[in-house]
Amino acid sequence: MSDVTALIDALGSGERRAVARLISLVEDGAAEASDVLRELYPRTGHAATIGITGAPGSGKSTLVDGLVGLMRREDRTVGVIAVDPTSPFSGGALLGDRVRMQTHALDEGVFIRSMATRGHLGGLALAVPEAIRVLEAAGYSTVVVETVGVGQSEVEVARQADTTIVVLAPGMGDAIQAAKAGILEVADVFCVNKNDKEGASETARDVRQMLEMGTGRDPDWDPPIVLTVAPSGEGVDELWAAICAHREHVRSAGRLQVRRRERIAFEIREIVGERLKRTIERETGEAFEALVDRVAGRELDPYSAADELLERFTGA
Repeated sequence: MSDVTALIDALGSGERRAVARLISLVEDGAAEASDVLRELYPRTGHAATIGITGAPGSGKSTLVDGLVGLMRREDRTVGVIAVDPTSPFSGGALLGDRVRMQTHALDEGVFIRSMATRGHLGGLALAVPEAIRVLEAAGYSTVVVETVGVGQSEVEVARQADTTIVVLAPGMGDAIQAAKAGILEVADVFCVNKNDKEGASETARDVRQMLEMGTGRDPDWDPPIVLTVAPSGEGVDELWAAICAHREHVRSAGRLQVRRRERIAFEIREIVGERLKRTIERETGEAFEALVDRVAGRELDPYSAADELLERFTGA
């Protein structure tokens, strides 16, 4: 615990190495992670959080680079978490932060971290909010979380943000893929990137039609669709304006507090679920295997087996 205390003290002084070490602890699911979060939690809750998700190749990283530049011009300090696929060989992130956002690599007001989910039993749903809190406690005023792909884990990450941007690109079938994954339901802003490519306007039209058929995340907010060309910066100002407009929307009438409370409730449930699973796996042993045999032999159904396990730990 003494090493953790030293890291937390260094974090308060803005030491970047301490930020990196503490994120590694929570990312790896280290035994000290709970102590870290306990100490840091009172310092959190002030940062604006932005989630950016979409299929690989849609240009998310270049967009993030442009958005970070705009934020820095407004004198915001920015933490970026780039959630990458986990390497089957090293367990680390396949896409390192050194190949991302090189224009900000030497900026003391920007901290960029590629993050895999190695070791963290709760996966993205628990690892990401913990990393966000480390960056908040370090004093960053805005935290951007970029995820690779559109799937259930990306939907979970998107729910961690105050504002979520879904990035689509023409000719990739992104709109249909996003609809299937349920990502449309958590999007606050849509960005059709690569507007200089054929089919961009059709992609924007498809998204609008899907939105008209379904219910979005917020019935009082009509998600804007912004067209961009990330390498040239075209439309990035408009994207940032849409993000700011959404933040102002959720801050009104207490919507931001409602969203954050929902996230806390979700996180608590996830923590309880993970700890219960770990406890069952660790302590039931032969009893669990006997239940599996009974279910396999059709002597017992899976729900009754689960009830028996829960009764063992809760007495319910």
